[in-house]
Amino acid sequence: MQQHRVIRDLGFAADAGFRPLELDLHLPEGPRPHPVVLELHGGGWLRGSRREFTPLVSEAESFGRIADAGFAVVAASYRLSGEAVFPAQVDDVRRALAWISSDAAAAHGLDPDRVVLWGGSAGGTLAALVGLEPGARVRGVVDWYGPSDLFAMEEHTRSLGVDAPGASREDRWIGGPVPDLPDVARAASPVSHVHPAAPPFHLAHGDADDAVPLAQSLALADALRAVGVEVELLVEPGAGHFWRGVAPERVAALFDAAIRFAARVTATQPTA
Repeated sequence: MQQHRVIRDLGFAADAGFRPLELDLHLPEGPRPHPVVLELHGGGWLRGSRREFTPLVSEAESFGRIADAGFAVVAASYRLSGEAVFPAQVDDVRRALAWISSDAAAAHGLDPDRVVLWGGSAGGTLAALVGLEPGARVRGVVDWYGPSDLFAMEEHTRSLGVDAPGASREDRWIGGPVPDLPDVARAASPVSHVHPAAPPFHLAHGDADDAVPLAQSLALADALRAVGVEVELLVEPGAGHFWRGVAPERVAALFDAAIRFAARVTATQPTA
C-alpha cells in the first residue's frame, strides 16, 4: 500500500459540560484538494472509538485502504448515549461536516464539495440520517449494516430476550423505550426521512447478522428505490455483524466496492 499520514486529535466541537469532540485526519498523497470520507464508528451509540473503523479490521486495511485510494478520511467522534441522547449525535455529525468546510480543513487540502458519509452499525444510522437531511452537502452515503427502523429493531431486540424497558441500545440512544417515544423513534429512523432528492446510497449487510438483521438494510433500500434514489445493495453470504465470519479477502472486496462507489459519486465537481 502507498504511504499516507495521520493527524490525530484535532478538535472540532466543544460544549460546556461535555468532553471536547475530536477527529483524526488520514491524509492521502497526491494532488489537492482531496475528496473526503467522513467516517462514523459503530458501537450501538454507547461505545466505540474513532480509532477503530470496524472490529477485526486493521487501521491499514480500513482507514489506510481508503486514504490510499485518494480520499482524506475524517474519523470523527460523537457523544455516546451515556453522555447525551438523540439527536445530540446527529448534531455532532453536522458539526464534523461543518469542520470539513472550515479554514482549518482547507489548510489540509480537503474538498467540502466532495464528501461521502460512511458509517457502520450505529454509525451507519447516523450517516444515513445526516445524508437524508434536505440540502445535505454530501455526494453519497455508505451505510454498512446500520439500523434503519427503530420500531422493527425493537421487535428484534425483544425476540432476543432483551425486554426490560429502556434496556436496549435503541432505548438508551433515544432516552426511553421505543414504544413510549414513537415520535422520537421515528425521527431517529432513516426510513422515515427518505425523499427523492436524497444522495446515492451504498448499503452492505451480512445475511447472518443477528445484531442488526439484514431486513433493516432491505427496508431502507426499498424505501429509497420507491422514491427514485440510486441504491447499491450488497448482501454478503454468511456474514455476521461487523463482517464476522468473513474471510479477509472478502472484507477487502467489500471495502473496495464502497470505495468505488465513493470515487464515482465524487468524480466530478458540482454544477453551478
